[in-house]
Amino acid sequence: MTEIRHEPVAPTRTQSLAPGGSIGAHRHDDHQIIYAGRGVLTVTTGEGTWIAPGTRAIWVPAGTVHAHRAHGEIDLHLLGLPATENPLGLDTPTVLAVSPLLRELIIAYTRAEDDDSPERARLRAVLLDQLRASPQQPLHLPTPTTPLLRALCDILRAAPGDNRTLAELGREVGASDRTLSRLFRDDLGMTFPQWRTQLRLHHALVLLTERMPVTAVAHQCGWSSTSAFIDVFRRTFGHTPGSHPTG
Repeated sequence: MTEIRHEPVAPTRTQSLAPGGSIGAHRHDDHQIIYAGRGVLTVTTGEGTWIAPGTRAIWVPAGTVHAHRAHGEIDLHLLGLPATENPLGLDTPTVLAVSPLLRELIIAYTRAEDDDSPERARLRAVLLDQLRASPQQPLHLPTPTTPLLRALCDILRAAPGDNRTLAELGREVGASDRTLSRLFRDDLGMTFPQWRTQLRLHHALVLLTERMPVTAVAHQCGWSSTSAFIDVFRRTFGHTPGSHPTG
C-alpha cells in the first residue's frame, strides 16, 4: 500500500518539476491552491483526476489526499490557506479559471519572502478577492467505484481514441448499454459522452504539451475531424489548441 504523507501545513512556495515529475500522495490540514505557471499539471485524489494547463488552478480542500504529476516542464506555485479560511466556499477539489491578473498575483505571492509585512498582507487580500471571482471549470475526470464501470473506463484510458459505442464496449465488459448508462449517471454524475469527452480533453492537453501536432492529437484522441477537436477545445479552454502553451 502506498504510504500517505501527512504534512500539516500546506506550504506557500514555488518549485520546479521536470516532465513526468511527481509528488506522491499526501494531505494537509490546510487548504491549498495549486497552479502550474507553464506545462500541464494533474492532481489525482480518490475521487478522480483534475487537470490544469497554465490558464487554470486547482483548489484542494484541507484533508484531501492528493498527488501531483507534471506533463512538460512546470513551475509549481503552491499557496496554503488555513482550514478556517475558505474564500471559495468549496469542500471538493475544483479547477478554477486564472485571469492574467490572478496569474501574476499567484506568482508574486508564492515567490516573495513569507513575512508579516503590510505589503504582503495587501497582496494577499487582492489575491483572495480575485480568487472569489474566479469561475469554476468542469475539468474533472471522476474515477468510477463500481468494478464494471472501472473495467470499461480502463479500456478507454488506455486508448482514448477508441470510438466504439457504449453498446459495443458493453459487450466486452459484459453489460448492456442501458446498465452502463445508468452506472455513469449514478456513479460518476455524468453521461458516457460527457465522461469520454473529458478523458479526451485531458489526454489532448498532455499530447499538446509534448508538442504533438494538432491534427495528430485530434486523431489520437478520437475526434472525427481536426475542426471538431478545435471547436471543443476552444469552447472548453478559451483558446485554440494551436495556441496552447507547451511550457
